[in-house]
Amino acid sequence: MSLFLDTSGLYAFFVRTEERHGEVLRALRRALEEGRDLWVTNYVLVETTALLQHRFGLAPVRDLYDRLVPLLRVHWVEEALHGRAAARLLRTDRRSLSLVDCVSFEFMRVRGLREALALDRQFAEEGFRLLPSRAGR
Repeated sequence: MSLFLDTSGLYAFFVRTEERHGEVLRALRRALEEGRDLWVTNYVLVETTALLQHRFGLAPVRDLYDRLVPLLRVHWVEEALHGRAAARLLRTDRRSLSLVDCVSFEFMRVRGLREALALDRQFAEEGFRLLPSRAGR
C-alpha cells in the first residue's frame, strides 16, 4: 500500500517544535518499516523547500534532500495533471485551497492512493484518510 506525503506532514516531520511532530515521526517510521511506497510530487517538494528555507534556512532543506528524498518516489507533474489541478482550483473557488493541494488530490486519485501523511483538513474533506489519525485525541 502506498502513502502520499503532503507539505504539512513533511513540515511537521522536520520541525520538532510543531505540535504533532511526534505523531508524524511515528507514522512515517511505521510506513517505512512496513515497506510502503512513499509518494510525493515535485510541487510538494518545491513548497516544502520554500517553507523550510524561509523559516529556518538551508539546514532542514539539506536534511530533506539528503535523508528523506532518496526514500521517496517523486512524481514530476506533467502538463495534463497541472491543467486538471488548475481547473479544479478555479472551479472550486476556495481561497484556502492551493494549487499544490489540487495537484496532490488529482495525483492521488489517478494513482488510487487513499492515505496521506498530512495535517491539512482539506485532504480529509476530499475523502482521503489522514496519517497520523486524529482518533483518540
